[in-house]
Formats: sequence, structure tokens, C-alpha cells
Amino acid sequence: MKLNPYFTLFILLFAFSCSTDKKIEEKDWIQLWNGKDLNDWDIKIAKHELNDNFGNTFRIDSGKLVVRYDQYDSFRYQYGHIFHKKKFSYYLLAVEYRFVGEQATGGEGWATRNSGAMLHSQSAQSMTRDQDFPISVEAQFLGGLGTGERPTANLCTPGTEVHMADTLFTPHCINSRSKTYNGDQWVHVEFLVLGDSLIRHMVEGDTVLEYTKPQIGGGVVHNFDPAVKLDGTPLTEGYISLQSESHPIEFRKVELLELKGCKDPKAKNYKSYYIKSDKSACAY
Repeated sequence: MKLNPYFTLFILLFAFSCSTDKKIEEKDWIQLWNGKDLNDWDIKIAKHELNDNFGNTFRIDSGKLVVRYDQYDSFRYQYGHIFHKKKFSYYLLAVEYRFVGEQATGGEGWATRNSGAMLHSQSAQSMTRDQDFPISVEAQFLGGLGTGERPTANLCTPGTEVHMADTLFTPHCINSRSKTYNGDQWVHVEFLVLGDSLIRHMVEGDTVLEYTKPQIGGGVVHNFDPAVKLDGTPLTEGYISLQSESHPIEFRKVELLELKGCKDPKAKNYKSYYIKSDKSACAY
């Protein structure tokens, strides 16, 4: 497969940064979740108003961000998402998750050990009360069922479409090349997102899926505001959200490396690894 030039540049910058004083440091990573509370996040659960955390679905437990259903009598298609309040366009997102426990009563069979991170998502505020999923590109997390293969870091497309090998991809989901992760083990995944150019999925350091040109379009999203779903619109930026799809899941890491910023070496906040220039961000 021919490599996207942006990704080639990304790899080169990482290699060069290891031998210079402009290397990527731990402090360069943005911790999207502070480990204490949900103050930097918005919650939207289907059939409920914005920031009604029905059933205390999203909560902090033992230093982790967790999704629970112990206060539900039945799931009743109440799909939920927790959105980070800042919008991003060029970035590397790292997530560590694990599935635990039993699926909520009333959850769909396909949603067993199923969750995800929504990339380039519409905002929580722009979703209607009864909308099931945000218009977004979903990096789907799947846990093994004990038998058979069930890869993770797959692609699903609620209200969106992407290109694969320069061809418009219209099915709702496609599996990655990852191995199956059974049990309650922690899984480390990363997503390289470069505006409307390239999105790459990586699991435990291995590239498992790649696609280009994400845009609004297609179906598998319901009760949306038609003014938001403008088919054919390129997805150059958006919000990041984590799913509640009826199976308990835990997150111990949700961090992001910005790849858009000041590329002027004279600026105090210059970073050699930035891919996209943002002159307005420069500080002197």
C-alpha cells in the first residue's frame, strides 16, 4: 500500500525528534481525563437531555473512568457518549481500555463487549434528545467472546463515509487486522488523525487499519438534526467521545498529542513534530 505523505512525514519527525532537544516529552501529551472528575466532558445519553448522566452511567471508580449499568432496570436503547469539550483536527489519540463484568439487561446481542471512541464527532450540544449515535467516525472496541476471532480497533461509520484505496467505502463497519483480546486484559490502542486526509488505527504498536477522506454521509444514525447531517461535507475536525453501548468498560488512559500548532522555530511553543501549521497559536 502506498503510504500517505503526511504519515511518512510523521514517522520521520518522530525519528528525528529522538536525537534533538525538540523531542516529544511526556508533558506534551494532553491528559483528556484528569483522573478525578468529569469536568472537562459533556454527557449525552439517548432519550435524556444534555449532561443528564442517567443511572450514573459515566463515573470515576478507583482512579479510572468507567461505564456502568447497575442503576438501569433495562438498557432500552439508551446509547450514551461522553464528549471531551475541546475540538481537535490533527492529533494522535492513545486509549487504554478493558471490558469487565456482564452486559446490561436489554442490551443488543451485537453490543456484548462492544464500545468505541468516536473521532471527528459532532458536538454533544448538536445532538437531539433522542439521537442514538453522534455523526462521527467510530474506532470500535470489541472484546473476544472466548471462542473464534473478534478483532478490535475496527471502523464503523454512523452518519459518515470514508475512502479505502481511493474508493468510497459505504458499508457501516469493517474489521481491522488486530488479534482477538479475550478476558479483562487492558488493551492499548492509538489513532492517528490528520484532518480529512488520513486516519490510522494501531493496536499495541501494530497498524491494523487505515483509511482516508472521512466525510458526512450514509446512515446508521437516527433522530438527528438534518441541519447537522450535510452529506458530502469533509470531516476536517471534531470532538472525541467514548461510548456506552450496554457492556461495562473501563478506561485508565485517554491522552492526546496535538499535531497542529506553531511551526515557527523562533516561537516559544514551537514543536518539531507538528504536522499542521497554526500561526495563530505562536507565542513569542
